[in-house]
Amino acid sequence: MTVLVVMGVSGCGKSTVAGLLSARLEWSFMEGDSLHPDVNIAKMESGQPLTDEDRWPWLDEVAAWIEGQHAAGEDGIITCSALKRSYRDVLNRGGEGVVFVYLAGKRRTLEERMQARVGHFMPPGMLDSQLETLEEPRPDEPSIRVPIEQSSAEIAEQVMSELGLDHR
Repeated sequence: MTVLVVMGVSGCGKSTVAGLLSARLEWSFMEGDSLHPDVNIAKMESGQPLTDEDRWPWLDEVAAWIEGQHAAGEDGIITCSALKRSYRDVLNRGGEGVVFVYLAGKRRTLEERMQARVGHFMPPGMLDSQLETLEEPRPDEPSIRVPIEQSSAEIAEQVMSELGLDHR
């Protein structure tokens, strides 16, 4: 069983791409932000970056969802910024069955997307803290890197092709 963790900084299109992949592959989908405790959402809404201490309980919830998918024998897709290697290590604590889909974008593209969003808790001013925290996945991590300067449908197609999932 495989769980795709669609990751990257705010504004990269995690939810949109994950939704497209879920629909195309007919896999379970979880919006990782929905697992944040209310205090984390309030903190981000007020423009305060989360600390590692804020993130650990949330990451444990995301990891528990991933482990639940594996235990049920089901593939799945979850969104999670997964900005640091140590965070990804928590999400992949089972050691297998997780692939990080890193949506990589240029700062200008990310800013434009964040400014165009309506009703999202993450204000555009938080992009700097996310970019400062970001540790891109390394070659020894189970990941693929996909540039976001293409349509969401093209991104989903590239992900499926690179993972050999286009036949399902």
